[in-house]
Amino acid sequence: MTDTNVTLALLESRKQKLEKRRSFFKNVGGISVGMVGGTFLSACGGSVKDAIAQAATPTDVDILNFALNLEYLEAQFYSYAALGIGLPANLLTGAGTQGAVTGGRQVQFKDPLVAQYAKEIAQDEIAHVAFLRGALGAAAVAQPALDIGGTDPNGAFSTAARAAGLVGPGVAFDPYASDENFLLGAFIFEDVGVTAYKGASPLIQNKTFLEAAAGILAAEAYHAGLVRTVLYSKGLSTPSLRTAAGAISDARDSLDGTSDVDQGIVHASDATVSNIVPLDKDGIAFSRTPGDVLNIVYLTRESVTMGGFFPRGANGVLNMSSAYS
Repeated sequence: MTDTNVTLALLESRKQKLEKRRSFFKNVGGISVGMVGGTFLSACGGSVKDAIAQAATPTDVDILNFALNLEYLEAQFYSYAALGIGLPANLLTGAGTQGAVTGGRQVQFKDPLVAQYAKEIAQDEIAHVAFLRGALGAAAVAQPALDIGGTDPNGAFSTAARAAGLVGPGVAFDPYASDENFLLGAFIFEDVGVTAYKGASPLIQNKTFLEAAAGILAAEAYHAGLVRTVLYSKGLSTPSLRTAAGAISDARDSLDGTSDVDQGIVHASDATVSNIVPLDKDGIAFSRTPGDVLNIVYLTRESVTMGGFFPRGANGVLNMSSAYS
């Protein structure tokens, strides 16, 4: 079976689940979330200026398309890492400027468990792209330009790793070079995806849409927990992995505001205690606004519309990062 057929087979294996999910979205396309800028801010902790700049009242379509941009990024990364190929052409078209993928290649996994986890997450993320595109129909945005390469010292992964202190000036970080690098690369994305969907939850008033979005949030949370668990487990024999994960968490935290909410995989006060699930004092996962999410994937504290993993920006209305400089 060819690599392309493998991807198509993975999509086919999820067909029934996708159809069930799509049924949630019947007759809800274009429904306004019914949220003004102030409500958005109180729910997610962003600034009024950023919310107005993005959109005073984002619709369901705006929010779904924002999520689709993130799913494109995750799906391409995992698909290349696990299968050696990107998404099929029929999952890339749509509104806005369609962009190419820079970098990406198959990881030569040594640990069969990590290889299996990568394939499972890859097919989930491909399914998320197909599902969101189906729900949005003609309103779906195209895949924007993505940088997921691992050989350019100035590429997105290298810049993120350098910000975390994992590599020095002029040195590339390659997430495809080893099992461990792959897990650290995945760790950059996974927690961000969870907090993005969590941040969208207060904005949703339609019960059917909320149910479907909650299902995607749950899947992303499973992925994040899996990556954090494997990193912690491997960190028993390689403590530097735990340190690296903590450094990535700190780097994310430095980009999305002044609050210290992001968490590594060990307890802040005792490095011998696991912290697989990052929660607040009430045991609740935290949220990020779309602008804060874009701060991380654009790799900036500035209010901009492109950068980092999205070198030409995200497609759709919600495409501006928050200002924290």
